[in-house]
Amino acid sequence: MTAAKHPVPRPKGRRGNGRAGIREVAAAAGVSITTVSDALNGKGRLPDTTRRHVRAIADRLGYRPSAAARTLRTGKSGLIGLTVTTYGEEPFTFTEFAYFAEMARAATSAALARGYALVILPAASQHRDFDVWSNVALDGTVVIDPSDHDPVVIELARQGIPVVSDGQPGGDLPVTAWVDNDHQAAVAGLLDHLAAAGARRIGLLTGTSTDTYTRLSTTAYLNWCERTGQEPVYEAYPAHDPCAGAMAADRLLARPDRPDAVYGLFDPNGTDLLAAARRYGLRVPDDLLLVCCSESNVYAATEPPVTTLSLQPGRIGTAVIQLLIDAIESGEGHPRQHRLMPTELLVRASSQPGTRRTERATVAAPRKPPAVER
Repeated sequence: MTAAKHPVPRPKGRRGNGRAGIREVAAAAGVSITTVSDALNGKGRLPDTTRRHVRAIADRLGYRPSAAARTLRTGKSGLIGLTVTTYGEEPFTFTEFAYFAEMARAATSAALARGYALVILPAASQHRDFDVWSNVALDGTVVIDPSDHDPVVIELARQGIPVVSDGQPGGDLPVTAWVDNDHQAAVAGLLDHLAAAGARRIGLLTGTSTDTYTRLSTTAYLNWCERTGQEPVYEAYPAHDPCAGAMAADRLLARPDRPDAVYGLFDPNGTDLLAAARRYGLRVPDDLLLVCCSESNVYAATEPPVTTLSLQPGRIGTAVIQLLIDAIESGEGHPRQHRLMPTELLVRASSQPGTRRTERATVAAPRKPPAVER
């Protein structure tokens, strides 16, 4: 007699993988199977306390919905798209950045917890070719930093696919929901930090794109300058071009009205500015204070370590997925929602005054870069 011919009976309610089934969740929660289904799928008119109770029991028992059963029952694929539409000419340029990696990691975990899988989609080309996307049956899509009147978002909405944006959409962009940071408060806070450290002329490295992160952050800088009476000092460049970023950092530090502190909006700006400062013989932080927005750990090990603004992409990734799945499972008529997530300023040596003479109100013109031996 072999075990293959005479398998050991499994307890009712348990799946072959040992996790609880919907019947076991219902029994443990003291509710019906229908209530469990409605609570986990965002359906029905259940009290929030009941939904939270059922989800807590399901999590404790390790319940995971059957993807195959859901597809047969609802006609949905269980696939969620994630893409950037405005950053870079290469299809997957955005995957190289620490913000995206952390955001995608959190989004993947949040999706799997609710029985969905994440599909990383290539950024749309200049011709907005949707042929690749049409090969995947998506229940919804997360779009990071859509531009004003983004044609990708408009086309997805036309097809009836729910879209949640990571970034507050501009104009009347037809997104189902959005998640973003309070960029006005974040930028004002870090500029106040630099001013408190002795900066008298704070510059900005910004981008030329129309995505909301760039626009709102730049506007916040200009508003701060107006409020404090400082003349704006900034350089803009195509953020997807690393060579352009290094050149913009160099231009900013070569200006006659060179800033004594700089905030860079994008990930490479910290290292770009450190390199430019060395070329001009400027010491950080004694002659120049630096802050950049980045999720990369590399800035903890630079010389000196660079202060960074974290946008908390892990929290954002979880939030966009929760909003998107709620919209997918609630069907038509789901009200548009939004959430603002906190930021965190990780203060390091680059924005600490040290021996800096904070009483100076003017800054001397930079020295010329040393000649390069050939």
